[in-house]
Amino acid sequence: MKSVLVSGVLASALLAAPAMAADLARAPTPAPAIVTAAPPAFSWTGFYIGANAGYAWGSGTGAADANGLNPDGWLGGGQVGYNYQFQNNMLVGLEADVQGSDIGSSNGALSSKLDYFGTVRARLGYAFDRVLPYVTGGFAWGNNKISTPGISESNTLTGWTAGAGVEYALTNNWTARAEYLYTDLGKGNYNAIGEAGVNASTARLGVNYKF
Repeated sequence: MKSVLVSGVLASALLAAPAMAADLARAPTPAPAIVTAAPPAFSWTGFYIGANAGYAWGSGTGAADANGLNPDGWLGGGQVGYNYQFQNNMLVGLEADVQGSDIGSSNGALSSKLDYFGTVRARLGYAFDRVLPYVTGGFAWGNNKISTPGISESNTLTGWTAGAGVEYALTNNWTARAEYLYTDLGKGNYNAIGEAGVNASTARLGVNYKF
């Protein structure tokens, strides 16, 4: 009877050994890899509104130049616009801005001051994700006042502007920019000195909120 029991135990052990060996040899199943989606590329498409400030330097034209009136000074204002970014990252846009300024010059009793001015410009750029270099140009206008003792005359001058800049997206809504514009406001007629106008270069920094 003992020999039968021993034989049964040995047989069971022999049968179970291959299964145990197979379990030991089987490698553990690795955990599935977690796939994370890449963040979407930033898009410049949309409306925006913002503010800017800067400095301008220039020269009078016509009678203003003959009388040594070469204005410079600070400026500040706001802008509104719309951008559209194509799939190839090219960008087109339209922007309008208005600036109040202290851009002026004087020579003795004669003085000139550009009280306020603005532009309506097209923009063309290429987006490197959140970095946008661009060129811009279009229509410009401004209110220029020339004063002599007892006489102060203002004319709304019109002309053109062109320049370039670079803009950076700080967040999905806020952007910051640096921009240079050259502006030729043409000439107007002033009783005190005759036909006169203003040319100016402006360098400015700005921020925008994109909707």
